[in-house]
Amino acid sequence: MMNLLVLILFFNLLGSLVSLSGGILLLVRKNLAYRFSHFLASFAAGTLLGTVFFDLLPEAVHEAEDVGHGLEVVFVYTLGGILFFFLLERFLHWFHHHGYEEHLIKGKPIIPLLIIGDTIHNFIDGIAITATFLVSIPAGIVTTLAVGAHEIPQEIGDFGIMLKHNLSWKKILSVNVLSAGASFVGVFLAYYYGVKVEGLSVIFISIAAGFFLYIALSDLIPEIHHENRKGLAFWETICLFLGVVSIYFALFFIREVLQIGH
Repeated sequence: MMNLLVLILFFNLLGSLVSLSGGILLLVRKNLAYRFSHFLASFAAGTLLGTVFFDLLPEAVHEAEDVGHGLEVVFVYTLGGILFFFLLERFLHWFHHHGYEEHLIKGKPIIPLLIIGDTIHNFIDGIAITATFLVSIPAGIVTTLAVGAHEIPQEIGDFGIMLKHNLSWKKILSVNVLSAGASFVGVFLAYYYGVKVEGLSVIFISIAAGFFLYIALSDLIPEIHHENRKGLAFWETICLFLGVVSIYFALFFIREVLQIGH
């Protein structure tokens, strides 16, 4: 099991680096980052939906059957995940992917809220990655890919807010690296309880599925509809479908070509 933990830590680190790449791109090429952020958000929405329906929910159902749980457990905790993240987002007064101007709420301490929200988000990402690795290595790898994909446009927006509030690039990087460290706390928590409590991975995976559905349907897809610039709608739609298809083929490649199974 220690080898599995090392594998989880490696992919969690990889996912964190991929997600930070969006913000770093903004620091280096601001116009380029904003130009592609909408396409990245569309692709990320597709990867999240593909991960939920091709990977997380089937894995949760399979795991529930193995440990003798009824299938309703999967759907109850998936719904619970959606409701939990709705309440969490309402509490923080912060919406992850709606463009940086919408974050600038008059009279609100937006930077602290942003950091708190991002830290919680990273913590949950660590739990989602670990929970799926405990059930299936392919599921864990694909979840890492989906997490990285949906974090890139978010990090571009977050870095943009901090730049607008005159934070130095050194401080921005330091804050985001520390925030990303919360994902490792989620890894160790999920790993410890996942290997100690039989069937707990079913709950973790179902909640992660709810989390991914909420982000895709509540944050990313409304942003796609909100963007009305000429010529973008068609390519954003293509990117969303590419995101879904990429997860399907990623799973096929990992399981059938690389022969990495449960």
